[in-house]
Amino acid sequence: MKIGLVGNQNSGKTTLFNLLTGMNAKIGNWPGVTIEKKTGTVKGTDHELTDLPGIYSLSPYSIEEEISRKYIFEEKPDVIINILDSTSLERSLYLTTQLLELDIKVIVALNMADVLEKKGIKIDIKLLEKLLGTKVLKISALKETGIDELIKELNVNDKKKSKEKIKIYDENCEKILEDIINILPKEEMHKRFIAVKLLEADSRFESFNNEKLTNMVDELSKEYDTDLEEIIATERYTFIESVKEKTFRRGKVTEDISDKLDKIFLNKFLAFPIFVVIMFLVYYLSVGVIGSFTVDLVAGIMESFGEWTGGLLENFGTSEWVNSLVVDGIIAGVGAVLGFVPQLIILFILISVLETTGYMSRIALLLDKLFRRIGLSGKSLIPFIVGSGCSVPGIMGTRIIENQDEREMTSILTPFIPCSAKLPIIALFAGYFFGENSGIVSASLYFFAIAVIIISAIVMKKFIYKNTRSTFISELPDYKLPSVKYVFKDVFDKVVAFIKRAGSVILICSIVIWFLSSFSFKFEYGIDIESSMLAKIGNTISWIFESMLGTKSWGATVSAIQGLVAKEQVVSSMAVINGLSDDVTEGKEIFTKEGIFGFFDPASAYAFMVFNLFSAPCFGAIGAMKRELGGTKKMIKAVAFQTIFAWILATIVYQVGSRILSGAINIANVVVIGIILLIVFIIVIKNMKASECSGCPYCDNCKK
Repeated sequence: MKIGLVGNQNSGKTTLFNLLTGMNAKIGNWPGVTIEKKTGTVKGTDHELTDLPGIYSLSPYSIEEEISRKYIFEEKPDVIINILDSTSLERSLYLTTQLLELDIKVIVALNMADVLEKKGIKIDIKLLEKLLGTKVLKISALKETGIDELIKELNVNDKKKSKEKIKIYDENCEKILEDIINILPKEEMHKRFIAVKLLEADSRFESFNNEKLTNMVDELSKEYDTDLEEIIATERYTFIESVKEKTFRRGKVTEDISDKLDKIFLNKFLAFPIFVVIMFLVYYLSVGVIGSFTVDLVAGIMESFGEWTGGLLENFGTSEWVNSLVVDGIIAGVGAVLGFVPQLIILFILISVLETTGYMSRIALLLDKLFRRIGLSGKSLIPFIVGSGCSVPGIMGTRIIENQDEREMTSILTPFIPCSAKLPIIALFAGYFFGENSGIVSASLYFFAIAVIIISAIVMKKFIYKNTRSTFISELPDYKLPSVKYVFKDVFDKVVAFIKRAGSVILICSIVIWFLSSFSFKFEYGIDIESSMLAKIGNTISWIFESMLGTKSWGATVSAIQGLVAKEQVVSSMAVINGLSDDVTEGKEIFTKEGIFGFFDPASAYAFMVFNLFSAPCFGAIGAMKRELGGTKKMIKAVAFQTIFAWILATIVYQVGSRILSGAINIANVVVIGIILLIVFIIVIKNMKASECSGCPYCDNCKK
């Protein structure tokens, strides 16, 4: 027997799947897309269970919804388990009303009812069964209760479609639906579902259209004098409100710890300052206070290892160039990146803790109002958060956004968030040039990224993406202590992925950089690095970066371009180039005044960080952008926009910063003008027209 597991995101669906299958699952991808597919066998049975992507409806506004509907119509499951989040019953039941229109047995698994009971609210399960016309079981995926009863129900009357016909719509809609059902082919399954979709003008069912059906729909449209899709949605929500009102039994409501904390973290005046302080501490701790100590420690270990390896190879009798390849190329290149792993671990731990406690869900809700004014929504924050680890899954995460324009905007803007690959660049420059203030400088780049995203979104909405309008419905989970097991696994997976990258992509790139730095175009070894192939190539294009560095530097130029392969490679390339420089006689410190990179000062260092932060991402992220944007042409435009914009920002930063350092510009004037510009910017944002209300039932305005 085939069983489909269907539910909203964050409803406990994956936890339930693991309980039902004993975590014995096959994991792959759905045909044609990179979204994960999980199938397994229900414990004690031979039933095949498929975990469908988290969705909010069966209207194909997203890839996940399209996959779920395709599975139902093509795979023809015998049973659907619909898991509902009891704490968000209104939102969860919208999908349920659509599933009940299918000719498939539906079992409703009511999850987290115990959480409601703690708040003094009980659900009348028997009455809910009667109103929905299908079996309802109370479970707790977290506490593992009700699972055995659910498995037993799967074995009861397998062939029987255990649903009674329920009326969701008014008499006029129901009459038209019956008429449409009567003219559909007799052998067709899911006639009621198809009939509703025809009223909603769903393009996936255009093949059923005929003159008689068109006349019926037109007649009903004239009667309501409005869009039928809106009428259907309104009727569904009216039915859901009625069900909730009848089945909820409210006792004495007590304010729990989550409610008390939300009064602080979602306070109208305190929410944003608290967010700023928290994110400042995240970067201050990871890059500043704790991070700087760990980098020096690991750098010392790697340098000692390089010297030991060089001596070993020399005793073994290897040639000078082989010794240089291993020590100056591989160990120096890979070691320069691995030196920042401790800082990454700290950053990953802090971000993971914020996610598991439930705070990040609050931030998504908090920023939704601001994002909506610039053409995005709170949903865009999810790819941004994921992108702080790696831009590739962040860009792929934009698939949760229904609106095409908003999805493309978010795909282009996600790489602006400082990912783990950019942290070595930030830590290296901030740690050396800003010393005790390295944490402050690192945090400033994070908030700089947010400002750049907002400005870019305004520009893109004004001139390119004008049809950005989508809804954002999010649950606010209860605050909870972070799970040590989850945090450990999450951090471990991310760190392993980073190290694998350093051991593959960075290794290969370091070898390439060593080769180009060690040989001339005549393939002569032992030449001065200024005569190498890499120097010749870098000198040809170094003029591009002169305005943001204050000088022509082939070393900085080729290192920045290496960032297109992998952002970590910027630091790795600088380490290899510096190690091969004849000017460096003692130690491997990259920014020694006698070295190739000795020209850097605080202004050019900050500008260089800005360029690498906002320029085109690595090849992997560029490939992900190509898939999400739907073609090479859009991808090239996006990469050009990111890189040119980054160059402009970096140039401005250097030109202003260098003049402040030289005393040519009064820093007090800059601060005052900056504050004035910030106030003007806030006024502009405040007065921008927000996206129109979508008519959801979740806010007070819509309920009125």
